[in-house]
Amino acid sequence: MMRLMVTGAAGQLGSTVVERLSGRYEIVPFTRHELDIADERAVLERMAAISPRAVINCAAYNDVDGAESDAMSAIKGNALGVRALARASSAVGATLVHYSTDFVFDGESDRPYGEDHPARPLGNYGLSKLLGEYFALEIPSAYVLRVESLFGGKRAKSSVDKILAGILAGQPVRVFADRTVSPSYVDDVVDATDKLLVSGIAPGLYHCVNDGSGTWLDIAVELTRLIGREADIVPVSVNDVKLTAKRPRYCALANDKLRKASITMPTWQDALRRYVLVTQDV
Repeated sequence: MMRLMVTGAAGQLGSTVVERLSGRYEIVPFTRHELDIADERAVLERMAAISPRAVINCAAYNDVDGAESDAMSAIKGNALGVRALARASSAVGATLVHYSTDFVFDGESDRPYGEDHPARPLGNYGLSKLLGEYFALEIPSAYVLRVESLFGGKRAKSSVDKILAGILAGQPVRVFADRTVSPSYVDDVVDATDKLLVSGIAPGLYHCVNDGSGTWLDIAVELTRLIGREADIVPVSVNDVKLTAKRPRYCALANDKLRKASITMPTWQDALRRYVLVTQDV
């Protein structure tokens, strides 16, 4: 059985990786409290002792606004930590899977971004994630998967999760009517990761989001339809909300490269349907 080392194992994506892949792989999980991925010596020692076939890095600094005043923490978590994992993976002959973000783009496009589109982050968070991509791809056995607006899982805490919670609570839900995204259901991201690991598909940079795109208003309306109840959805503009870090308005990503590798991602509408079913069964 293939042995996988999972970092950031207590987070939204990491906990889903551990849960969904435990039956297929021998999982050795590490939370951020158990392993500081920016500590190169500690990372190499742990990896050498474990001898994993692959390392799945779900550890990340995700405070988009906080990164504007604390750039060093973002760089440590999203770049230096990835460098340490990449170097250790290369040393022990392991494949590295690392997750990046749509925030590497400036949002000025009018069509879904492909992997070959020039990156132009608007803030420190996006810059730190882009640096992490560079460090990961320095080794030939790395997959970098750009995901976006992750939702679902037992550690659900994203914008989609908060929108659903607000609807179910009967509270007014403010959503952007002018930000376009391609949300990523954690279950589908983990399934795609699994397929990459066993397929022999060439390592490199891939977009890994649910197929299609919509505004946050579209997503809120679809969630309302799926749960079958009326909701107080309040459309707002990005310009109406005071945010420390600038957000890219158009963030849709294209899965063409993944599709050419015979990995098809379900639509975001289908992902929301399955997400709602799981949520209501809990």
